[in-house]
Amino acid sequence: MVSALPQLMAPIPADATAAELQREAQALGFVVAWAPVELPQAWKDGYHEWVAERRNAGLGHLARALEVRLDPTARFAWARSAMVLAAPHAYADPGAPPDGVRPGRVARRFWVREPDPFTLKRLLEPSIEALKDAASQLGVRCRDYIDQGPLPVNLYAVSSGAFWRGRNAMPNHPLLGTFVTLTCLLTDLEVAAPDEHPDRCGSCTTCVDSCPTGALLGDRRVDLNRCISYWTTSHQGPIPPEMWDDVGDWVLGCDTCQDVCPWNGRGPAPPRAWRGFEAEPQLAHPDLRDPIAMSTTAFARAYADSGFERLGRPRIARNALVVLANTRHPDAVDLATLATRDTAPLVRATAARALVRLGRRDAAAGLLADADAMVRGEAELALGS
Repeated sequence: MVSALPQLMAPIPADATAAELQREAQALGFVVAWAPVELPQAWKDGYHEWVAERRNAGLGHLARALEVRLDPTARFAWARSAMVLAAPHAYADPGAPPDGVRPGRVARRFWVREPDPFTLKRLLEPSIEALKDAASQLGVRCRDYIDQGPLPVNLYAVSSGAFWRGRNAMPNHPLLGTFVTLTCLLTDLEVAAPDEHPDRCGSCTTCVDSCPTGALLGDRRVDLNRCISYWTTSHQGPIPPEMWDDVGDWVLGCDTCQDVCPWNGRGPAPPRAWRGFEAEPQLAHPDLRDPIAMSTTAFARAYADSGFERLGRPRIARNALVVLANTRHPDAVDLATLATRDTAPLVRATAARALVRLGRRDAAAGLLADADAMVRGEAELALGS
């Protein structure tokens, strides 16, 4: 993969030390921007309000320690700035393998093997450590997201003036678009408050209009309770029947609001990615037989260090059954029938609803006598619908 292109680089800061540190980061392939560590109070209030409205879908890590998350100086009083590091992940589609059952789609960030595929940041760690060493040699005090814990990197990206906040709530860049992995270093360097990036969304509401669940609220916020990505990656139990049509063919995550954004097609042609990201065909276009037919151990081995392993075989099998039923794939009935004998109750419960959706109520009826109460309950609801 290629590193960040020269025309994507931010202006060199006036401060000589900051300028040298930025050159070090750019040499590692990052697109760099700077923001004062203090965020506008209105932004902090907005985040608190978002959590108070329970738009975080019960995801506790998004609501914990907000005072520290939104004000890192509460822990590191010396911090003066955030050095925003952007690693583009607009890599080209590697293409689907020639065999297998592959009717589903996977969000782009999961196309790469990565110990923490939900953030893609572990792959960045060696480069970040090298940058921290460079900062130390320059006499710059710094901490990264691992030392500090969660940082409001999206807000810092917008605060840097290099991005604006899109209507899908994601930082958007005129050349990178929204397919960008963001992290940052807290430093003790003083930086001037940059000019705000012009709002390039204008009157465009394509992302809001294209979201099948209405998760985008129209005010540049997202309600995770309605988000397909939440249901396919974070929800633990069966996917509610009213969400199946909207999930469509998304096996893992959802990129709809990004795929339709005009700014994601205006930059340099793909591949446009940080040099450490390498998309794999098997992850971009998974064989949906695998989570249903493989043992848990074999599945974990085949999908090691990926979002599929991170979720675990049962939840991926759940998602696969939804996609198979929604797409009416020719192998859907056979795979759903096989899933009725799965060791995981979640998979059997989803199989019951998939079979009813596929017109095989007879095959689903056998689960009315299942040993697990959840499976019996889902079968009863599916057959009664």
